[in-house]
Amino acid sequence: MKPVPFNYFAPTSVEEALDKLAELGYDGKILAGGQSLVPAMNFRMARPGALVDLNNIPELAYIKPTSEGGLAIGTMTRDSKVEHDPKVIEMFPLLGEVMPNIAHAQIRNRGTFGGSIAHADPAGQLPAISIALDANLFIQSKSKERWVKATDFFTGPFMTVLDPDDMLVEIVLPPHLPHTGSSYQQVSRQRGGYAQAAVASVVTLDDQNRCKEARVVLISVGDTPILSARAKEILVGQKPTAEAFKEVAQAIAANEIDPATDIHATADYRRHLVEVLVERSLTIAFDRAKKGV
Repeated sequence: MKPVPFNYFAPTSVEEALDKLAELGYDGKILAGGQSLVPAMNFRMARPGALVDLNNIPELAYIKPTSEGGLAIGTMTRDSKVEHDPKVIEMFPLLGEVMPNIAHAQIRNRGTFGGSIAHADPAGQLPAISIALDANLFIQSKSKERWVKATDFFTGPFMTVLDPDDMLVEIVLPPHLPHTGSSYQQVSRQRGGYAQAAVASVVTLDDQNRCKEARVVLISVGDTPILSARAKEILVGQKPTAEAFKEVAQAIAANEIDPATDIHATADYRRHLVEVLVERSLTIAFDRAKKGV
């Protein structure tokens, strides 16, 4: 298959890109890494009238510290750069766990951090991880700019709050509190394949080793990444125990997910996986929080 005819633009600055997006409106589509968009165009699942290619804008590719002690990642930063950056791995070990599970090295060499988030694939890892890490997303258009929490960014499968003339410019990861641990767990049919189900947990302990914060995000079991409310309700203020983890896992699997049946897995199997993976993820995350890992 080949895509339908389209116009192509390759701006060399953010300003030029925003001008072009404003001009094109609904006909325009941003091309970042292209690892998801180009196959969709080839199968004619996506039919943009024009592509605005961001690959000639070096100012959109960076990893730098913020004044608050976190990290800012430019939207065009390659996934492989994030995967191997020592500061990213040191400050946000969850990303160090997740990145090798995203497709294959060749894909990560072209795929972009912001592009994956903006694509909003409910089976994609980075949309969920942006929620787990409580990321702030900086969005610009020709006429306005705004910050959006990752928890408010995704509105449906492959749908976000981005308007046609908007560009996701930067992702800011706030620093972890002391005594924070994390864990990513997934099951897929093969290495590099989409997860049949996956769980990312980020937890924080207080000075009495009680749970101070718990962010548990589910992947591939709903129209968007799911931030569990039940995990926080059950765990915060309590000592982390195996019994509590089991209670959280059962509550999430029974009440907070809406898994589908497809060629990769049945809904019942996904529900079972979530229960197992939540319990495993919380066990590892709290253990790391205790050890300061």
